[in-house]
Amino acid sequence: MTNNAPILVVDDEKDVREIVTLYLRKEGFQVETAADGEEALIKVKETRPQLIVLDLMLPKKDGWEVCREIRKELATPIIMLTARSEELDRILGLELGADDYVSKPFSPKELMARIKAVLRRTGGTGNRSKTGEVINYPGLTIDYRSRRVKVESRDIDLAPKEFELLWFLARHPRQLFTREQLLENIWGYDYLGDTRTVDTHIRRLREKLGQPAGRYLVTVWGVGYKFEVAT
Repeated sequence: MTNNAPILVVDDEKDVREIVTLYLRKEGFQVETAADGEEALIKVKETRPQLIVLDLMLPKKDGWEVCREIRKELATPIIMLTARSEELDRILGLELGADDYVSKPFSPKELMARIKAVLRRTGGTGNRSKTGEVINYPGLTIDYRSRRVKVESRDIDLAPKEFELLWFLARHPRQLFTREQLLENIWGYDYLGDTRTVDTHIRRLREKLGQPAGRYLVTVWGVGYKFEVAT
């Protein structure tokens, strides 16, 4: 599952960095650490980690800002780590592009399980820069690196999860996914609400893409959604 890139552990508490590092190394991972947000961004550029464990409450730059900066260039998996357990914080982190969320105090074994699960979902590819990864369909272009979507010659402004959902479906044309599968693959955590959030995102995507591009997103009633390409 591992590759040559390390896992980056970002936390201002030395004890947390040390215990997470210990468990990761026992599992055979290379590890880099950072104690604040500015150092984290430097380490991301220098080491190109395969996954980032990111504390939210950091000095210099907080975890939200760090996540936002990373997502401008990379889709590297991020697990948010924080003592704050309010649902709003969790939702905000995930909307910014985090792949999972673990609240302190945490079990190191649980964190290891979450790390392995995220790497399995993302294919263990680690530093997922999207250079050259562009999907083209008639009237629709999706560029992951720049996170730009074009319908004909018109730029479409999408929220982070709207983009991820469109990209995921477009990468798997004609494949049917249940709402639960889409939640697992896009939101990447055990969703506490209902599956209607998928319906809401699909509806918004269709509205923003307009016609005919919006027709690529097909509802299979009672099951889920697929990206249907005309033959």
